[in-house]
Amino acid sequence: MTTALTQEVTGLLLDWSNGDRDAYDRLVPLVYDELHRLAHSYMKRERPGHTLQTSALVDEAYLRLVDQRVHWQNRTHFFAIAAELMRRILVDYARKQGRAKRGGGAQVVPIDEAGLMSPERSPDLVALDEALNELAKFDPRKARVVELRFFGGLDVNETAAALDVHPNTVIKDWSLAKAWLHSKVVGELSS
Repeated sequence: MTTALTQEVTGLLLDWSNGDRDAYDRLVPLVYDELHRLAHSYMKRERPGHTLQTSALVDEAYLRLVDQRVHWQNRTHFFAIAAELMRRILVDYARKQGRAKRGGGAQVVPIDEAGLMSPERSPDLVALDEALNELAKFDPRKARVVELRFFGGLDVNETAAALDVHPNTVIKDWSLAKAWLHSKVVGELSS
């Protein structure tokens, strides 16, 4: 997004937070492509033949975003919340499909792009979600870094802005969180 478009989105988010329903209507076309890109990023990590489609994930996220009682700070904050909602939708979907926690036809989420696992062995979405929730209990910031970087597709600077920390903090948290999640998920999947 260009700087002008980013500022326009942020302005509309602030107006929407303040009760301007027209702002939401003007916001939707501006963020749709980015939400679709984010949903596509999630869906390409899903198993082939997944019955939930990218557009359905975007639609469900929209419905949940409208229900959020959030005072939007900016575009980055909006997409961070959208990323979290999409992750939750997919985890809920996996649980509803009766996927086993450790294998058994569970939806596989290859996370080799994040460097958390080797390509030969990928954790299922539910196991990753549980490990991320466990990380959040003792280090919420590192869990948010993973959520924003891996699931949300934000870069280091966008993540730093969303968390109000220095980019070097994001880099350090990202590295430590990946190592912790790798050991946790590999341990759970091999037990």
